[in-house]
Parts: sequence; C-alpha cells; structure tokens
Amino acid sequence: MHLKAAINNIRRSPFQAIAAIFILSVTFFIATLISTLIYSSSQLLNYFETRPQVIAFIKSDAEESAINSLKNKLANDSRIKDVKFVSKEDALDIYKRATADNPLLGELVSPSIFPASLEFSIKDLNNTQNIIDEISKEPVIDNIEFTAALGNKTNMKDVIGRLTRIAYYIRVGGVILAGILGVTSFLVLMIVIGMRITTRRGDIETLQLIGASRSFVSLPLTLEAVIYSILGVAVGWVLALILILYATPTILGYFGGINVLPHDTLAFFKLFLVILGAEAFSGVVIALIGSSIATGRGLSRK
Repeated sequence: MHLKAAINNIRRSPFQAIAAIFILSVTFFIATLISTLIYSSSQLLNYFETRPQVIAFIKSDAEESAINSLKNKLANDSRIKDVKFVSKEDALDIYKRATADNPLLGELVSPSIFPASLEFSIKDLNNTQNIIDEISKEPVIDNIEFTAALGNKTNMKDVIGRLTRIAYYIRVGGVILAGILGVTSFLVLMIVIGMRITTRRGDIETLQLIGASRSFVSLPLTLEAVIYSILGVAVGWVLALILILYATPTILGYFGGINVLPHDTLAFFKLFLVILGAEAFSGVVIALIGSSIATGRGLSRK
C-alpha cells in the first residue's frame, strides 16, 4: 500500500521526479567514473611498485665474484625486492623470443653482444633515485635503464613524484567532487519531498485527524525518495559503464601491459558490481536521511 502510494505521488508530479532522478543520475555517473579513475590510478602505481622496473647492466669485463657480491648486496637491501641475474645467454633468449616472428634476426646475433644485467624492483618509488645513485657508483655497473617507461635516471625523481601526486590529486579531488554532488542530491531530495508535503497538506492533515501515525504518513514519502535514489544510481551507473566499455580498448591499448582495468570480463564486471553496490547503499542512505529531515520538518508544521 505504501509503495503504491509512493508511485502515485511520482505520477502526480512527473517533472519533480524527473528533476530528482536527473540530478541523482549525474551524481552517480560522476561517482562511477571517479571510482574507476581511482582504481586505475592505484593499479598504475602498483604496477611500478611491484614489477622489476630497474635494469643494471654489467660491464663486460666484470668478474663473477664482484657480480655475485653486488647481487647479494641488493638482495639484502630492505628497499629492494625480486633481484634477478640475467646472463648474456638469457638476454639472447629474451631477444629471440621478442623477435620470434622474424627468426633471421635471432640467427644473426650471438650472446657476446648482449650485456649481463641485474633486474630488481623497488618497494617504495620514493627511494628510487637514491638507490639508482648508489648502484651507479658500483665499479661493475656500466649503465642503468628501466623496463617501465618512467623517464631516465636524470629526471626519475621528478617523474615518480609527479606520478604519485597525480594519483593523490585524483583521490582527493574525486572524493571532494563526489561529496559536493552527494550534498546537491541530498538537498534536491529534501526540496522535492518538502514540496510533496506542501502539495498534499490537506490529505496529510486528514490522515492525521483520523488517527494515522506519523510513520504511516511519512513512509510513502520515504519510499518515494528511495525510488528516486535507486533509479538515479541505476541510470548513472549504466551510462558510466557504457562509456567505460566503449573506451576500454583504447585505454588498455594505450597502457599496454599495465592492468589499469581488469582484462578478464568476469573481474571487470565484478569490479563494477562492487561499485554499484556501494553507490546503491550510499543512495539509499542519502534518501533515508534527506526524506527523514524533510518529513520531520514538514509534518511538524501546524
């Protein structure tokens, strides 16, 4: 009965309903995009923090004992992980796999032209520049490069700092923007429910005169606000999902092997179902609080 009354209220004032649903749809459309952007930026940072991104090339005349000593030193460094020695033969195998579509290229080279190297990951990107400076001074090291395209050793610190700041600004700016839109949606719901109480003042007073409880009168209005929120969440989420699905091939192609978005279809939709669940919960909370305040103020007026 209460649900039917809420639907009837919506039918009586369709333009108010459309306005409320539109604002809520915009809110949760932006919220879905922000959530995706925050997830992608986290994946981007995690990619550079967890993969072997530093390659220290060893001089051709370096002694094996000196190489092993440096390898052990790196392995025991608490700032470094996943230390791996790549011999000249290993480097040749890597080259052959990379040029498998053109076997002639692999036959024209020998292991002697490939330098041996030490590859490793850095646990905290903020330590990258200090570690590079230290390793560059080792007598067996010829050159240092990066498997991740972050820049070169002269500007590595600036690039890493910029990447970290961008991720931070995305998170903070996204939360602030989502908060502003959430407050806007909250106020719109309060205004719509308040207008609904005003237009139905006579009916509400009649119900109160015949003994209807406060909850009986306010429940249809609360359900109406919840319907607005659920529809707004659904519309905003679907539109954002369509946009992201359309842009995903371009995004994945641009970032290459970096999983800024899940490649697996099941994992992709699982991520967005989690976002949908969080947004649905937030939308219902906004609707309950907004309608409670509006009905509390409206029904208390004489």
